[in-house]
Amino acid sequence: MKHTPRPRWLTFDCYGTLIQWDEGLVAYVAALLSRKGLVAPDTDRFISVYDAHEHRLEQSRPHRSFAEVSALSLRHALEAFGLPYEDRDADDLARHISSMPPFPEVVGTLAWLKREGFMLCIVSNTDDAIIAGNVAQLGGHIDRVITAEQAQAYKPSPRLFEHAHAQLGIGKDDVAHICASPHLDLAAARDMGFRSIWIDRGTARKPLPDYVPDAVLPDLAGLRDVFDTVGWTSRSRETSPTSPTSPTSPTSPTSR
Repeated sequence: MKHTPRPRWLTFDCYGTLIQWDEGLVAYVAALLSRKGLVAPDTDRFISVYDAHEHRLEQSRPHRSFAEVSALSLRHALEAFGLPYEDRDADDLARHISSMPPFPEVVGTLAWLKREGFMLCIVSNTDDAIIAGNVAQLGGHIDRVITAEQAQAYKPSPRLFEHAHAQLGIGKDDVAHICASPHLDLAAARDMGFRSIWIDRGTARKPLPDYVPDAVLPDLAGLRDVFDTVGWTSRSRETSPTSPTSPTSPTSPTSR
Protein backbone atom coordinates (compact mmCIF):
# COMPACT_ATOMS: atom_id res chain seq x y z
CA MET A 1 0.00 0.00 0.00
CA LYS A 2 3.02 2.32 0.34
CA HIS A 3 3.05 2.86 -3.41
CA THR A 4 -0.68 3.42 -3.86
CA PRO A 5 -2.68 6.64 -3.46
CA ARG A 6 -4.49 7.46 -0.23
CA PRO A 7 -8.11 6.28 -0.65
CA ARG A 8 -11.01 8.73 -0.59
CA TRP A 9 -13.25 6.13 1.03
CA LEU A 10 -12.73 3.32 3.51
CA THR A 11 -15.33 0.58 3.31
CA PHE A 12 -16.00 -1.86 6.14
CA ASP A 13 -17.60 -5.21 6.57
CA CYS A 14 -19.96 -4.84 9.53
CA TYR A 15 -20.46 -8.11 11.40
CA GLY A 16 -17.25 -9.55 12.83
CA THR A 17 -15.30 -6.42 11.82
CA LEU A 18 -17.13 -3.58 13.57
CA ILE A 19 -19.85 -5.52 15.40
CA GLN A 20 -19.42 -8.50 17.74
CA TRP A 21 -21.11 -11.08 15.52
CA ASP A 22 -19.63 -14.35 16.80
CA GLU A 23 -20.09 -13.39 20.43
CA GLY A 24 -23.65 -12.22 19.83
CA LEU A 25 -24.66 -15.26 17.79
CA VAL A 26 -23.29 -17.68 20.39
CA ALA A 27 -25.27 -15.92 23.12
CA TYR A 28 -28.47 -16.01 21.07
CA VAL A 29 -28.12 -19.68 20.10
CA ALA A 30 -27.29 -20.77 23.65
CA ALA A 31 -30.42 -19.04 24.95
CA LEU A 32 -32.55 -20.41 22.08
CA LEU A 33 -31.48 -24.02 22.55
CA SER A 34 -31.91 -23.78 26.29
CA ARG A 35 -35.45 -22.46 25.78
CA LYS A 36 -36.14 -25.39 23.44
CA GLY A 37 -35.19 -27.75 26.27
CA LEU A 38 -31.90 -29.00 24.82
CA VAL A 39 -29.60 -30.15 27.62
CA ALA A 40 -25.90 -29.23 27.23
CA PRO A 41 -26.46 -27.71 23.76
CA ASP A 42 -23.66 -27.88 21.19
CA THR A 43 -23.84 -24.25 20.10
CA ASP A 44 -20.82 -24.50 17.79
CA ARG A 45 -22.34 -27.35 15.79
CA PHE A 46 -25.70 -25.60 15.62
CA ILE A 47 -24.08 -22.42 14.32
CA SER A 48 -22.13 -24.44 11.76
CA VAL A 49 -25.38 -25.93 10.42
CA TYR A 50 -27.05 -22.51 10.46
CA ASP A 51 -24.12 -20.91 8.61
CA ALA A 52 -24.14 -23.58 5.89
CA HIS A 53 -27.81 -22.94 5.18
CA GLU A 54 -27.36 -19.16 5.33
CA HIS A 55 -24.53 -19.12 2.78
CA ARG A 56 -26.43 -21.50 0.47
CA LEU A 57 -29.60 -19.43 0.57
CA GLU A 58 -27.73 -16.16 0.01
CA GLN A 59 -26.36 -17.50 -3.27
CA SER A 60 -29.64 -19.04 -4.48
CA ARG A 61 -32.26 -17.43 -6.69
CA PRO A 62 -34.57 -15.63 -6.45
CA HIS A 63 -32.89 -13.12 -4.15
CA ARG A 64 -34.21 -13.22 -0.60
CA SER A 65 -33.95 -10.54 2.07
CA PHE A 66 -31.58 -11.31 4.93
CA ALA A 67 -34.60 -11.51 7.24
CA GLU A 68 -35.94 -14.33 5.05
CA VAL A 69 -32.54 -16.00 4.74
CA SER A 70 -31.92 -15.99 8.49
CA ALA A 71 -35.45 -17.26 9.24
CA LEU A 72 -35.15 -20.16 6.79
CA SER A 73 -31.63 -20.99 7.97
CA LEU A 74 -32.80 -21.04 11.57
CA ARG A 75 -35.76 -23.28 10.69
CA HIS A 76 -33.50 -25.75 8.85
CA ALA A 77 -30.97 -25.81 11.70
CA LEU A 78 -33.64 -26.43 14.33
CA GLU A 79 -35.15 -29.20 12.22
CA ALA A 80 -31.70 -30.81 11.90
CA PHE A 81 -31.54 -30.90 15.70
CA GLY A 82 -35.06 -32.27 15.97
CA LEU A 83 -36.34 -29.07 17.57
CA PRO A 84 -39.53 -27.13 16.80
CA TYR A 85 -39.40 -23.80 14.95
CA GLU A 86 -41.62 -20.86 15.87
CA ASP A 87 -41.98 -17.55 14.02
CA ARG A 88 -40.85 -15.73 17.16
CA ASP A 89 -37.46 -17.46 16.87
CA ALA A 90 -36.60 -15.58 13.67
CA ASP A 91 -38.02 -12.31 15.01
CA ASP A 92 -35.89 -12.69 18.14
CA LEU A 93 -32.80 -13.40 16.01
CA ALA A 94 -33.31 -10.30 13.84
CA ARG A 95 -33.75 -8.11 16.93
CA HIS A 96 -30.70 -9.70 18.56
CA ILE A 97 -28.51 -9.07 15.51
CA SER A 98 -29.64 -5.45 15.36
CA SER A 99 -28.64 -4.92 19.00
CA MET A 100 -25.20 -6.55 18.80
CA PRO A 101 -22.62 -4.00 20.05
CA PRO A 102 -19.36 -2.88 18.46
CA PHE A 103 -15.96 -4.18 19.55
CA PRO A 104 -14.36 -1.97 22.24
CA GLU A 105 -11.86 -0.19 19.95
CA VAL A 106 -14.22 0.44 17.05
CA VAL A 107 -15.94 3.74 17.87
CA GLY A 108 -12.69 5.44 18.88
CA THR A 109 -10.93 4.24 15.72
CA LEU A 110 -13.78 5.41 13.50
CA ALA A 111 -13.66 8.83 15.19
CA TRP A 112 -9.91 9.03 14.50
CA LEU A 113 -10.40 8.05 10.85
CA LYS A 114 -12.98 10.82 10.44
CA ARG A 115 -10.57 13.35 11.97
CA GLU A 116 -8.01 12.19 9.42
CA GLY A 117 -10.44 13.08 6.64
CA PHE A 118 -11.56 9.66 5.46
CA MET A 119 -15.11 8.97 4.30
CA LEU A 120 -16.49 5.79 5.88
CA CYS A 121 -18.96 3.33 4.40
CA ILE A 122 -20.30 -0.05 5.54
CA VAL A 123 -20.88 -2.75 2.90
CA SER A 124 -22.84 -5.58 4.49
CA ASN A 125 -24.75 -8.79 3.74
CA THR A 126 -27.90 -7.67 5.51
CA ASP A 127 -31.10 -5.60 5.34
CA ASP A 128 -31.41 -1.88 5.99
CA ALA A 129 -33.78 -2.35 8.94
CA ILE A 130 -31.56 -4.89 10.69
CA ILE A 131 -28.28 -3.00 10.40
CA ALA A 132 -29.82 0.30 11.52
CA GLY A 133 -29.57 -0.69 15.18
CA ASN A 134 -25.88 -1.53 14.81
CA VAL A 135 -25.02 1.66 12.94
CA ALA A 136 -26.75 3.68 15.67
CA GLN A 137 -24.08 2.40 18.08
CA LEU A 138 -21.13 3.63 15.97
CA GLY A 139 -21.02 7.21 17.20
CA GLY A 140 -22.40 8.86 14.07
CA HIS A 141 -19.11 8.33 12.21
CA ILE A 142 -20.46 6.26 9.29
CA ASP A 143 -21.20 8.30 6.14
CA ARG A 144 -22.94 5.63 4.04
CA VAL A 145 -24.39 2.15 4.50
CA ILE A 146 -24.72 -0.17 1.50
CA THR A 147 -26.56 -3.45 2.03
CA ALA A 148 -27.35 -6.63 0.17
CA GLU A 149 -30.97 -5.48 0.21
CA GLN A 150 -30.05 -2.40 -1.82
CA ALA A 151 -27.84 -4.28 -4.29
CA GLN A 152 -30.03 -7.40 -4.44
CA ALA A 153 -26.85 -9.45 -4.10
CA TYR A 154 -24.74 -10.97 -1.35
CA LYS A 155 -20.98 -11.20 -0.94
CA PRO A 156 -18.79 -12.61 -2.36
CA SER A 157 -20.63 -11.56 -5.53
CA PRO A 158 -18.91 -8.53 -7.04
CA ARG A 159 -22.36 -7.08 -7.67
CA LEU A 160 -22.64 -5.80 -4.09
CA PHE A 161 -19.26 -4.05 -4.25
CA GLU A 162 -19.92 -2.72 -7.75
CA HIS A 163 -23.17 -1.26 -6.46
CA ALA A 164 -21.35 0.27 -3.47
CA HIS A 165 -18.62 1.82 -5.61
CA ALA A 166 -21.20 3.20 -8.05
CA GLN A 167 -23.21 4.73 -5.21
CA LEU A 168 -20.06 6.33 -3.78
CA GLY A 169 -18.88 7.51 -7.20
CA ILE A 170 -15.49 5.82 -6.90
CA GLY A 171 -13.32 3.26 -8.61
CA LYS A 172 -11.33 0.45 -7.00
CA ASP A 173 -8.26 2.69 -6.64
CA ASP A 174 -10.23 5.19 -4.52
CA VAL A 175 -11.07 2.70 -1.76
CA ALA A 176 -9.56 0.33 0.79
CA HIS A 177 -11.79 -2.35 2.30
CA ILE A 178 -11.46 -3.49 5.92
CA CYS A 179 -13.03 -6.83 6.78
CA ALA A 180 -12.99 -9.97 8.92
CA SER A 181 -14.36 -12.50 6.41
CA PRO A 182 -11.84 -14.18 4.10
CA HIS A 183 -14.32 -16.19 2.03
CA LEU A 184 -16.73 -13.31 1.50
CA ASP A 185 -14.86 -9.98 1.51
CA LEU A 186 -11.29 -11.05 0.75
CA ALA A 187 -12.56 -13.27 -2.07
CA ALA A 188 -14.20 -10.20 -3.62
CA ALA A 189 -11.01 -8.15 -3.13
CA ARG A 190 -9.02 -10.88 -4.85
CA ASP A 191 -11.41 -11.11 -7.79
CA MET A 192 -12.01 -7.36 -8.22
CA GLY A 193 -8.55 -6.03 -7.36
CA PHE A 194 -9.32 -3.47 -4.64
CA ARG A 195 -7.08 -3.00 -1.61
CA SER A 196 -7.98 -4.90 1.54
CA ILE A 197 -7.07 -5.14 5.20
CA TRP A 198 -7.99 -8.34 7.04
CA ILE A 199 -9.03 -8.03 10.68
CA ASP A 200 -8.09 -11.44 12.06
CA ARG A 201 -9.66 -11.52 15.52
CA GLY A 202 -8.41 -15.02 16.27
CA THR A 203 -11.56 -16.87 15.22
CA ALA A 204 -11.64 -20.10 13.24
CA ARG A 205 -11.69 -18.20 9.95
CA LYS A 206 -8.70 -19.09 7.79
CA PRO A 207 -6.93 -16.96 5.17
CA LEU A 208 -7.49 -17.69 1.52
CA PRO A 209 -4.81 -19.99 0.07
CA ASP A 210 -4.44 -17.92 -3.11
CA TYR A 211 -4.65 -14.33 -1.84
CA VAL A 212 -2.64 -12.14 0.53
CA PRO A 213 -4.39 -8.99 1.84
CA ASP A 214 -2.50 -5.71 1.97
CA ALA A 215 -2.37 -5.86 5.78
CA VAL A 216 -3.40 -8.21 8.58
CA LEU A 217 -4.37 -6.81 11.98
CA PRO A 218 -5.84 -8.26 15.19
CA ASP A 219 -8.31 -5.36 15.54
CA LEU A 220 -9.13 -1.92 14.15
CA ALA A 221 -6.78 -0.07 16.50
CA GLY A 222 -3.84 -1.24 14.38
CA LEU A 223 -5.03 0.90 11.46
CA ARG A 224 -3.23 3.88 12.99
CA ASP A 225 0.20 2.27 12.64
CA VAL A 226 -0.52 0.89 9.17
CA PHE A 227 -1.82 4.20 7.85
CA ASP A 228 1.12 6.06 9.40
CA THR A 229 3.50 3.62 7.71
CA VAL A 230 1.98 4.05 4.25
CA GLY A 231 1.73 7.85 4.56
CA TRP A 232 -2.03 8.22 4.77
CA THR A 233 -2.24 10.20 8.05
CA SER A 234 -1.53 13.76 9.11
CA ARG A 235 1.25 12.54 11.41
CA SER A 236 3.02 10.67 8.62
CA ARG A 237 2.73 13.65 6.28
CA GLU A 238 4.37 15.86 8.92
CA THR A 239 7.29 13.45 9.30
CA SER A 240 10.38 14.12 7.24
CA PRO A 241 11.15 11.48 4.61
CA THR A 242 14.64 11.28 6.07
CA SER A 243 13.43 10.52 9.58
CA PRO A 244 14.71 7.19 10.87
CA THR A 245 12.24 4.33 10.72
CA SER A 246 11.44 2.57 13.97
CA PRO A 247 12.47 -1.06 14.07
CA THR A 248 9.65 -3.54 13.51
CA SER A 249 8.45 -5.17 16.69
CA PRO A 250 7.06 -8.73 16.91
CA THR A 251 3.56 -7.31 17.35
CA SER A 252 3.70 -4.93 14.38
CA PRO A 253 1.03 -5.43 11.69
CA THR A 254 2.01 -7.29 8.58
CA SER A 255 1.58 -5.21 5.47
CA ARG A 256 2.77 -4.86 1.92
